Formats: sequence, structure tokens, C-alpha cells
Amino acid sequence: MSTTTLDSAASPAASATVADASRRRVRRRGRSSPSGRALSHGLLVLASLVAAAPVAWLIYLSLGPDKNDYLHPGGIAGKATFSNYSFVLQHTNFFRWLESTLIVALGTTIVAVAFAATTGYAVSRMRFPGHKPLMWVLLLTQAFPIAVLIVPMYEIFSELGLIDTYGALILVNCSTTVPYCAWLMKGYFDTVPVEIDEAGRVDGLSPFGTFLRLILPLARPGLAVAAFYSFITAFGEVAFASTFLLDDEKYTFAVGLQSFVSEHDAQWNYMAATAVLIAVPVAAFFYLVQKHLVTGLTAGGTKG
Repeated sequence: MSTTTLDSAASPAASATVADASRRRVRRRGRSSPSGRALSHGLLVLASLVAAAPVAWLIYLSLGPDKNDYLHPGGIAGKATFSNYSFVLQHTNFFRWLESTLIVALGTTIVAVAFAATTGYAVSRMRFPGHKPLMWVLLLTQAFPIAVLIVPMYEIFSELGLIDTYGALILVNCSTTVPYCAWLMKGYFDTVPVEIDEAGRVDGLSPFGTFLRLILPLARPGLAVAAFYSFITAFGEVAFASTFLLDDEKYTFAVGLQSFVSEHDAQWNYMAATAVLIAVPVAAFFYLVQKHLVTGLTAGGTKG
């Protein structure tokens, strides 16, 4: 009798212990095993090294004092110097290139984001004849290679007297950045509830007032991504800048780098140092908009 009583009393406790152990063995949803986490972290570290290796190699080559040191990189460590940077800053048009590049890149960013935001908002909210074909036409323009566009654009700008001006380069850069940014902003505006527009209308705001005062503040992440894309595209563009800028005082960085290469010679050490210095403004701009980039890149994908 007593044995039966003890068994029945111990049975619930044993069952609870077994249940707790089984619950501990069951992995929580969304959590990987230790081996899975180690593998994912290892892959991330490997990807980071692959991404950082070219930058580190460029910095290393920029420390070589001779133009042919890239042929024997092992000897750079013993004679590393910052003389290449001082030469680029003191004996080239680096700061003129910087000024021209910032004018073109910031001008392109402002114009492209303004047109892309208004176009994306109009297509997202308004139903006018041809609003869908308009977006597909913008997308189709991205299919044309730059080489096809250079000749007709050169003729147009030549007739308008815009050759060798920053305005021509800004406009031609916008022709490549606005279509993509318009699609980006359209996808982002689709995620903003229409009720916000209706509330603005009830409060007496015009459509443009609603867009400017209510929608744009909510679209900061999308605007940051569009601005970053436009800035990077204009900052590193080579083909249009080489064609439309004739005065060496107006060269951008991408064109200025070509001055280190001649028919029979190439000053690779100066090119490497200049390339490292060029990355500084881009890194600074990325730092300013980084907190909005991830949100802006992912938000536009929730609605088509």
C-alpha cells in the first residue's frame, strides 16, 4: 500500500522533470544551433575580409615610393612612406578635382532626388492616363548602354552651348539616376498609408502641401537611399565626365586620375594615393546617411 502511494506521488514530479528536459531540448523558433551560428559568423567574417582586402591592398600600394613598387609589393613594407600623399596634395590639382566632383555629385543628388521623389509620389498616389507605362519607360531607359547615349547627348548639349559645363554633366548624370530612384521612391511611398494623405486634405493642405509637410518627413529613409545612390553614381562616373568636360580645371576625380597615365608611362603610386584620398568624401557621406540606408533599402520591398 505504501509503495503504491509513493509511486503515485513521485509520478507527477518525474513527468514534470521529463517535460522540462524535453522543452529544453526543443530549440526555440528562430534560434540556430551553436554549430550553425559558428558557420554563419565564419561566413560573415570571410565576406568582410573579401570586401576589405582590395581596400587594404590599395592603401598598402599607396605607401610605396616608386611607381613600379606594385610589381614587387613585398618590398614596400621596408620603405613605406606618405610622400605620395604629400605629392598629390601639393603638386596636383587635387583640390580642384575635389571641388568639381562635389559640385557635380551634390548637384546631381539634389536634382535627381527632387525629380525622383515627386515622380514616385505622383505614380504611387495619382491615377492619371499612362502612369504605369511611364514607370516602364523609365525602367527601359536603364537598358541602354552609356556609349549609345554619349553621341546624341553631346550633339544636344553642343547646340545648347553646355559643353564643358557642370550643368551638362549634372543633367546627363540625372538621366541615369532618376529612373532608378523614381522606382525606389515609388516603392517606398507605397508603404506609407494613404490615410495620411486624406488627413492632410481634411486639414486643408493642398496635394503638394501634403507631400511636402507630411509624406516627405516619413520618407527620410527612402530619400537617404536615393541620395546615396545618386551621389555615388555621379562621384565615380567616368564616361560622361571625360566627354563633356574639356578644361582640366574642371576635371572630376574620375577624369583627374587619368592624368597619371600616359601613352608610355603610368604612375601607379600616385594613382593609389589619390584613390585612397578620393574615398574620404564618400565615406563621410555614407556616415551621414547610414542610419537611414537599411530601413530605406528594405521598406520599399513590402509593396509592389
